[in-house]
Amino acid sequence: MVLSKTASQTDVSVHSTFASRYVRTSLPRFKMPENSIPKEAAFQIINDELMLDGNPRLNLASFVTTWMEPECDKLIMSAINKNYVDMDEYPVTTELQNRCVNMIAHLFNAPLGDSETAVGVGTVGSSEAIMLAGLAFKRKWQNRRKAEGKPYDKPNIVTGANVQVCWEKFARYFEVELKEVKLREGYYVMDPEKAVEMVDENTICVAAILGSTLNGEFEDVKLLNDLLVEKNKETGWDTPIHVDAASGGFIAPFIYPELEWDFRLPLVKSINVSGHKYGLVYAGIGWVIWRNKEDLPEELIFHINYLGADQPTFTLNFSKGSSQVIAQYYQLIRLGYEGYQNVMENCRENMIVLKEGLERTGRFNIVSKDNGVPLVAFSLKDNTRHTEFEVSEMLRRFGWIVPAYTMPPDAQHITVLRVVIREDFSRTLAERLVNDIEKTLHELDSLPSKADMKTTVAGEETQKNNVVVAKKSALETQREITTAWRKFVMEKKKTNGVC
Repeated sequence: MVLSKTASQTDVSVHSTFASRYVRTSLPRFKMPENSIPKEAAFQIINDELMLDGNPRLNLASFVTTWMEPECDKLIMSAINKNYVDMDEYPVTTELQNRCVNMIAHLFNAPLGDSETAVGVGTVGSSEAIMLAGLAFKRKWQNRRKAEGKPYDKPNIVTGANVQVCWEKFARYFEVELKEVKLREGYYVMDPEKAVEMVDENTICVAAILGSTLNGEFEDVKLLNDLLVEKNKETGWDTPIHVDAASGGFIAPFIYPELEWDFRLPLVKSINVSGHKYGLVYAGIGWVIWRNKEDLPEELIFHINYLGADQPTFTLNFSKGSSQVIAQYYQLIRLGYEGYQNVMENCRENMIVLKEGLERTGRFNIVSKDNGVPLVAFSLKDNTRHTEFEVSEMLRRFGWIVPAYTMPPDAQHITVLRVVIREDFSRTLAERLVNDIEKTLHELDSLPSKADMKTTVAGEETQKNNVVVAKKSALETQREITTAWRKFVMEKKKTNGVC
């Protein structure tokens, strides 16, 4: 009789991964396994676990691009093994990066001559771009203060309390004080007048946001520029502006071309933008552009030659992939001005559809603005029964990831939900989301309210306390009886002992 080996005894791959011994035990989580496993098994095990992640297309919390054309996906994969920093080995990739820098600089109305090239660099994202811009401001301010013989050890940046966390990182990492203009209910962006009031001789720049993460609103960069021009004249300072256009930099030029926020304003010295947001590229690409060469101190630029040629570099990291740079160039030439305009207008229209659908429910206040980043931020008109956090949690049952969060100081008592409208968020999905929100509200209404829950809990607590009191009373009585009995017994023993 021939006995077949069981799957646990088989050392070779079997036809079905799920019949193999590799899925019968858990893989090590903290230490590298001793032995290898077949590539099919490794793929299947990891792929199965990744199924528990959320669907990126339904992650409405994120501004980051989650869809690109298949042709661009192919370009990305073909360059996945290229190290961008090796400029001498991959000169074409370097050229594509330079083309992107110049296209974006012209989009932001940089004052460039016909033959003049723009000053800028591709980064891993807007966080790195902001770090680089902040370092340039800090170094220029320090150089000026040194030349004037003044202290240069207490630099600060003025911005709104609505800034993204990367500004807090910059301030902490590079020892710069972050002076934040507090928000207030109904006004969730930096107030330019209050910002300028906070500027002093140690301010290296004022950072304005073109597209607040909280509600998508564009800050008034032109008013900030005009007020700061006047203050600079009065004080003799030269305080500049940086525009954090991470979200709005690829929106405003296409659907709000008349809005003055960029290098048309004289005090705007640098701008960052996220290519992986409305630049329509997968995560991992950002850009920082300077007004001219004088705004980027030469001592911050490093020159290396051990990769084959002299290569100037000004980044916080060294090695990085080339794929996202190539993908950005693809989008810029594939879509052109017309294509980007169509995408952004479609996003804005879907935003309006979603906003109007939410308004029809009669249950929400809309916190966001129509003339900013295409997103809808909204809060419950009545959150005494249920909270925005409960709505967010229940929407996950339908697959939607809709964040709920509180506003920064001094508006922290306001809680909002936010839906970011990206290119791949269609009209159908917008309508479906409204329907699912209505279902969620209906289900929440059928549940006990917070007040009812408190009453129930209070009642249960009272009943519990009564039981405890009763038990305590019975226990005390029992203790008294036990004490008397022990006393009686001890006395009897003493008597018997004496006798």
